[in-house]
Amino acid sequence: MLRITPRRFQHLSGLRGCRNLTFSHLRLQEARKPNQNEKTTSSPSTQPTSSEPTTSTPKPQKRPLSRVAIGGSQNTDKKYAATNSVEFSAWKAVVLLVALGGGVTWWFAKEKERLRIQKEVESKRGHGKPLIGGPFDLIDTEGNQFTDANLKNDEKKFSIIYFGFTHCPDVCPDELDKLGEMLEELKNENGIELQPIFITCDPARDTPDIIKLYLQDFHPSIIGLTGTYEKIKSACKKYRVYFSTPPDVKPGQDYLVDHSIFFYLMDSEGGFVDVIGREATAKEGVEKIKKHVDAFIPQSEREARQSSWLSFLYK
Repeated sequence: MLRITPRRFQHLSGLRGCRNLTFSHLRLQEARKPNQNEKTTSSPSTQPTSSEPTTSTPKPQKRPLSRVAIGGSQNTDKKYAATNSVEFSAWKAVVLLVALGGGVTWWFAKEKERLRIQKEVESKRGHGKPLIGGPFDLIDTEGNQFTDANLKNDEKKFSIIYFGFTHCPDVCPDELDKLGEMLEELKNENGIELQPIFITCDPARDTPDIIKLYLQDFHPSIIGLTGTYEKIKSACKKYRVYFSTPPDVKPGQDYLVDHSIFFYLMDSEGGFVDVIGREATAKEGVEKIKKHVDAFIPQSEREARQSSWLSFLYK
């Protein structure tokens, strides 16, 4: 059994007093704290009796001072973002204008070059009457009529004509091989298709069947033409082709025909464009043909452009 002496009783009494004091202090602090429920909802007795709705504007949260530039405001970032957006839009406009101006400049330069080439071609024709080319009336290897009208088409397809003969020992085969190379490169690498034509200068020996057999050794798209001596002579004269056969040739006698060695490039309207000589390589011939095909403008389109707002380019 615990004995309580006067001194122990006094000590215990002091502890109880301290505990009571501590509890009283805590209750006072709790009473001073605001009630969280009262902040969000108010009791019916404390709500305003006015019929007008009450609105509370939330206070804007202030950003820490460490995030605000010295001497600036809290809207600095927004101002910077708006400025950057305006600058970016301005740069886009500048780039767009430069690209547009470059495109227009390129188009005008290309169009001027096309017109220069076209005027050069026109100068070779002279006052509407072609210096090279004109009407002819021959037959192909199938016996069908083939005239200068077959050179004309609406597909902007050029024709290339070569005059030769099947008994030629070396020049004609070399030139026809070169023609095949040009045709293949133009079609495969540039998407350009021509109408290749071989006209004989030796109608006495070059019948349709012989020409057909001869051309089998060359490009399959070459069209062989022949005719009477008078019609061949007329066609050669129209194209300024020189040819001659030895006089007093006996039947069955072998002989050579002397003739001009050129490829004649004709446009899709049947007009003369340019010549490709023997000294030109297949590559050079391709470049010349490609230049003329790209620059070609049909007559109807030229007339329409001359009456448009861009007519100053075509004067």
